Amino acid sequence: MANFSPNIQTTDSREKEIRHVTLWGALGNLLLLVFKFFAGIMGHSAAMIADAVHSLSDFATDVVVLLFVRLAGKPKDRDHAYGHGKYETLGTAIIGLTLLGIGLMILWQGATTVYAVCQGEKIESPGTIALIAALVSIVVKEILYQYTARKGRRLNSPTMIANAWHHRSDAFSSIGTTIGIGGAILLGESWIILDPLAAIIVSLLIVRAAYKLLLPCIDELLERALPEDEEQFIYEVIGRHTEVSDPHNLRTRRIGEYRAIEMHIRMDGETTISEAHKVTRAIEDTLRERFGKKTIINTHVEPTKGA
Repeated sequence: MANFSPNIQTTDSREKEIRHVTLWGALGNLLLLVFKFFAGIMGHSAAMIADAVHSLSDFATDVVVLLFVRLAGKPKDRDHAYGHGKYETLGTAIIGLTLLGIGLMILWQGATTVYAVCQGEKIESPGTIALIAALVSIVVKEILYQYTARKGRRLNSPTMIANAWHHRSDAFSSIGTTIGIGGAILLGESWIILDPLAAIIVSLLIVRAAYKLLLPCIDELLERALPEDEEQFIYEVIGRHTEVSDPHNLRTRRIGEYRAIEMHIRMDGETTISEAHKVTRAIEDTLRERFGKKTIINTHVEPTKGA
């Protein structure tokens, strides 16, 4: 997943703010999808109806965010020793899969309409109300993107970042819709095909956004290690302590918003348990300053070879 700043808020305040941001997004999506469906039907625009379906998917994923962030905020228990952080990853994956499905559906509908037009079938020219709806959508969705992305980065929430990109993908789709509808209106009946062509462009943007969301989710669910620069930082922190040698068996991964780090280090065999604990605690505190207070760190101390 993308790099996020360490989370310094309590779980309750973080979850409350995520719910607040998402509820505002859900309200915006609800109003937009109603307006878009109305404008698409009354304005006879396939591109606008496709855009309305995209807004419907946005509204559905807002519900997913609200549900999975609550689950991810639960403390660890007997059945989830590492906490519930991957519920956020699962929620992000659902958003990505929803985007992918919507994109492929719009692609199919646009392609079949273009084929029908090429075969001589007549379609109605889109109305001005559809163009107005597309312009309103661009403005509203970009505002929602900026608001949600900023809060998501501050709250260290991959799911909120994913939902923000869902907002922006809708703004992108509305740009394509605006071009298609506007061209069909301004250039006359011979260019009506621009409306379904815009729907196809919209679909490709949506599929691309889905791919960018799903790839890091798959990496995390398959336990991919942290980026090389983050693992290098871990080795650098260990190297600052002269009492420690031979760091090995480093294992790292993401668990939703936070990271898990396991490593083996060597210390002099005469080192007391108290001294070893002091050194490992200093290493772990430094790592948590970089990666966040919820970082899970397991450090196994071994005697130096020959001790």
